[in-house]
Amino acid sequence: MAKVFRITGRVLGKEEPMVFTKECKALKEEDALEFIYSDIGSKHHVKRTMVKIEEIKEISEDEITDLILQKIVSM
Repeated sequence: MAKVFRITGRVLGKEEPMVFTKECKALKEEDALEFIYSDIGSKHHVKRTMVKIEEIKEISEDEITDLILQKIVSM
């Protein structure tokens, strides 16, 4: 069964650090981290070493803020 994770972190290497919070659906923490590294890297053209993860935690369906993810989980 897939879980929903909320990941917060920073992207270094630009003029000023970019702070982000993303939610994703994954089977385990490692898969969620892989998704975040891939997503941030492709959108902002930074290497994985420039993405610093500060917190990763599993959240319940009630805590999801991403509307698309809410629809997917409720199906």
